[in-house]
Amino acid sequence: MLSEPRSGRMAAWGNALLAGLVSPDDAVHAIVGDDAVHRVDGLPGESAPVGWTLALGRLRALGVTGLRVALPAPGHPLGLSGPPAFNERALEAGEAVVATGAPYGLVPEVSEAGPQDAVDAADVHVEVVWHCLPVREAPPADVPSLGEAERELADALREATEVLARLDVAASGPVAEAAIDAYRARAERGREALAPGYPPRAVRVLELAQRVGLLISVAYENGHGGAVSASQMGARAEALRPVERVARRAQVAAYNAYVEERERGGGR
Repeated sequence: MLSEPRSGRMAAWGNALLAGLVSPDDAVHAIVGDDAVHRVDGLPGESAPVGWTLALGRLRALGVTGLRVALPAPGHPLGLSGPPAFNERALEAGEAVVATGAPYGLVPEVSEAGPQDAVDAADVHVEVVWHCLPVREAPPADVPSLGEAERELADALREATEVLARLDVAASGPVAEAAIDAYRARAERGREALAPGYPPRAVRVLELAQRVGLLISVAYENGHGGAVSASQMGARAEALRPVERVARRAQVAAYNAYVEERERGGGR
């Protein structure tokens, strides 16, 4: 959760394009980000993989009116609605985009090439193939409203803070400091948390969820922190697990806020 999910960028900027709030070039540039190339495979009416400019136009022509995010994990099909074949592929990738208005979903498959010991991300060549697959038109699993997500995140943080501090889970050190510095650098560059058209509350919830995700990532990367006994390790895992789940739910709620608002009649 330390990095922004590709499905989040795709849904946010795809929604902005579908709403006429950004140009195709701006949407595609934001979706691809630092990756080398993206292709969309399996689109109805297309016999070969295509780029995002054509893919987004095709999705609109197929009746797609909005895009939602799914961030599933084992035992938690967050944002998915089936069928099993799509859910399995999304679970393997850890993310997916599910369309509204037409029964299609997209799952990214990421390929990386470059030096194994590459320190600079610019040295890694990343290609992404998005597989377009049929989905079931049904409510997505376990997605909260923005208000629910914000309250859950605050409650989970309060409950976990004491345990995490006692076990030194987010201990300071080179790994933690580097991760926090990287997060601050991205924020200082003025990175847009969401695309135009999203409510301010969605931006606030997403930024908080991403900060929580940063702390969870640092905690896991730092091994067992100050937890040295089996019982402490178990307590550490128990403290992290619900916070991680709540943070993922909050991310999905933020990315899906544009579609949710429009369906309630509050969108453009």
